[in-house]
Amino acid sequence: MADSILSDRELRQYSRQIMLPEIGIAGQEKLKKASVIVVGAGGLGCPVLQYLAAAGIGNIAIAEFDTVSEANLQRQVLYGSEDQGKLKSIIATKRIEQLNTLIRTERINVRIDASNSLKIFSGYDLIVDATDNLKTRYIISDTCVILGKPMVHGAIFKYEGQVSVFNYMGGPTYRCYNPSGSDGEYINPDPSKVGLFGVLPGITGTIMANEVIKIITGVGSVLSGKMLLFNILDYSFKIVEIPVIPENQRITKLYDNY
Repeated sequence: MADSILSDRELRQYSRQIMLPEIGIAGQEKLKKASVIVVGAGGLGCPVLQYLAAAGIGNIAIAEFDTVSEANLQRQVLYGSEDQGKLKSIIATKRIEQLNTLIRTERINVRIDASNSLKIFSGYDLIVDATDNLKTRYIISDTCVILGKPMVHGAIFKYEGQVSVFNYMGGPTYRCYNPSGSDGEYINPDPSKVGLFGVLPGITGTIMANEVIKIITGVGSVLSGKMLLFNILDYSFKIVEIPVIPENQRITKLYDNY
């Protein structure tokens, strides 16, 4: 393929993906050109990062400030016992570089907040919310609105997962799905304070990675305006429609205090 930007090695490595008529050479080239930032390298971020790297996303940034703890090992599959106390951003970057040496990676070892999100996100095509912090989700969502970037969202609770795409082609934002209270309190419980099945973030994160790949390649139906909800105990799946609240699409600045 003399006119392709893909090397012979890339053509071989991604051959099973390229065989899909919906992907082909053109779709794989879109993946190579894409730049994605994953906010959070924990339970959700680990599978997202692995599958995006394996798919051939050209540039992957990892925004994570935390270190590996023993309690992480039950579900955060990029890390091992020997990694305890080390920065997740460093270990995660090393592991996905080992998985695919054809991609570029960036480490952003800071907490994403209202003071840095606009500058950091501006350099990426798509933002993945793999956090477990509700306040950070609002910052991510508002920043995506201001910058006009799509946001792939995932969350987990005990045995239940959810995935959606926000701020995509005129679709709803995270605030349309989950508005914050006027007193600064949030409707949903803090997911970091409850137990969960170790395989749940793996399943949820894989679906999130699927949405990223679909958005970049233009393949399939994207979960914009829809929240996929599923329970891994009884394998119940349902999709909830999310209406657009126009005022949430008109955010022009970030709050000083979320």
